[in-house]
Amino acid sequence: MIIKRDINFTPANRNRRLHIYLPDSYSEGHELYPVMYFFDGHNLFSNEDATFGKSWGFKEFLDNWDIDLIMVGIECGHEGNERLAEYCPYTFQGKFWGGTLNGTGHRTLQWVVSELKPVIDRDYRTLPHRESTGIGGSSMGGLMALCGAVCYNDWFSKAACVSSTISPCMVPLRKDIKKAHIQEDTRAYLSFGTEEAFRPDPADPMKSRTALQNLTIQDDLRRKNVATDLFCQIGGGHNEASWEKQIPRFMDFLWK
Repeated sequence: MIIKRDINFTPANRNRRLHIYLPDSYSEGHELYPVMYFFDGHNLFSNEDATFGKSWGFKEFLDNWDIDLIMVGIECGHEGNERLAEYCPYTFQGKFWGGTLNGTGHRTLQWVVSELKPVIDRDYRTLPHRESTGIGGSSMGGLMALCGAVCYNDWFSKAACVSSTISPCMVPLRKDIKKAHIQEDTRAYLSFGTEEAFRPDPADPMKSRTALQNLTIQDDLRRKNVATDLFCQIGGGHNEASWEKQIPRFMDFLWK
């Protein structure tokens, strides 16, 4: 079952739509369920809702997976640079961003843990502790998931960081990882596709700039005793059709 409901996103004082997946078993008893929060929630379940007409196909996967959980998809802002700013925990500089992007991602993450999560835990039968709570996203949402697991580790023990936009913020991101107190049961999935990699090396997909940056982040996380899985998707692009193929891998890694 997919439930759509609006919630006040207080950092912008605007409503944001939630796309909430409840397993079929939810209506059959009184069981409590783990929860995964996912950015760009409109792209998760329905092609009709997806920005580019192709969703992740997450409902079909979850309907047939052997773990029942609740997934809370958080729809982004769609006006101007709302999504870029709200899904960016740092200040980005460069021509791609039109100069300087002053990210408000930490305000977004603080809203997730202090306002959204309490509503979900109140209105649905959840397992609220961090061991049963994950966070995920792709592109800027992947960066947010990574930052969430690192900087808000008291709330999230698992992160799916798919095709994460880490290149413009390697310096502050690495500083955050190094200074963070991260519990040893934390798990982080990192990925990139060869078709989206920057400065690819045709002879070795793990020598592109994108690969080396992900390897660097993986090393930083492992030094903090985080269990990691770094996946190079051969032929993978920066799109939902590619990310859908990764779902079984990262869901099994994070939750099993």
